[in-house]
Amino acid sequence: MKRLPFFVGAVCVVLVAVLVDQSARMNRAVGGEKSAPHYQKCAEACNACQRACDSCAAHCGRMLAEGKKEHRTSLESCLDCAAFCSVAASIVSRRGPMSDTICKSCAEACDRCAKECEKHAAHDAEMKRCGEECRRCEKACRAMLAHLSGTRTTTEITK
Repeated sequence: MKRLPFFVGAVCVVLVAVLVDQSARMNRAVGGEKSAPHYQKCAEACNACQRACDSCAAHCGRMLAEGKKEHRTSLESCLDCAAFCSVAASIVSRRGPMSDTICKSCAEACDRCAKECEKHAAHDAEMKRCGEECRRCEKACRAMLAHLSGTRTTTEITK
């Protein structure tokens, strides 16, 4: 009976060692500690864009309620973009191994949402702000992809 606690303790020590080793290998694979600012900047841009898109979606909802049907597509674009940005902020902030995948998708979503919002930007400050925030996020995601392509092999990024 006294051997069981020792065995459980030993298993825990081995498990922690394996997790620490795996974490260290992942950290090296994504560029180590010098990469932290790149990830942080991208995550912050994604988070800011998510908030701007959610706010703009609410704005578009009010426009729709007033009978301005041309805001339906921008409402849907903002909702979708906000979802992409939210997931991207989460994955990138923890330097997840799929950061490249979500950054590619997020940059595309931001580009498409910005194009939709820019259609109304000349006469609508909320739409202009959202379009600008989407462009900032798209730029941050593309910069993150460029950084990742420098820290990983091309095969790892394009798989």
